[in-house]
Order: sequence, then C-alpha cells, then structure tokens
Amino acid sequence: MFNIVKEEPGHVLVQLNLTEANLSHADDFKDELITLLNLKKKSIWFDLGKVTYVDSSFLGALVAGLKHAIAMQCDVVLIALQKDIEDLLKLIRLDKVFKLYNNEQEAKASLL
Repeated sequence: MFNIVKEEPGHVLVQLNLTEANLSHADDFKDELITLLNLKKKSIWFDLGKVTYVDSSFLGALVAGLKHAIAMQCDVVLIALQKDIEDLLKLIRLDKVFKLYNNEQEAKASLL
C-alpha cells in the first residue's frame, strides 16, 4: 500500500501508492501505519501526490494513526496533496491537526 522512500534522522518518508484512498483500504492502511510507527519509532511523512480521492473512512484511519503517533511522541505529516484533497482537509479543519506541506523540502525547512 505504501513504500518507504527514504529514512532520515527523525522521520521516514513514505509514498502512498493509491489513487483512491477509501473504505476498502482504510483498515489495512491504519494497521500498516501503526506497525511502521512501532518499528521505526519516528515521525512518518506521507507523500500523497498520487492520491486523487480520499473518503471519510480513510481520513478516520489517518486520524487514528496520528493519535498513535502522538502517544509515541511522533507525528504524521502529509506532503504533496492534490488541491482538491488539501481543500477538503481545510474545509473539515484537519489542516489544524496535520502538518501539510507542498513538498519534502518545505517540510524539512519547517524543522529549522
């Protein structure tokens, strides 16, 4: 469902390999995210550049993963969102919960 693109101190960059992030993927995604957090014990940066559609069940899985990450003192960062998906996250105010960046360089710059 997702691939680790690179691992750096403090975070892992992961590419989500879905165009439609929906109910049929939500539970597996949440389980894989929690497993990855437990194994790496680092913040996860998701490149969502390929995703063109997200439904509420998948957003719920993302939020559940974020809750687990926060308990581990980590974070879930979303990178390269399509405009429609970014607008949706802003509409439902999840931009206040997740850190959203246009690209990896922007996310790295925020750490400085």
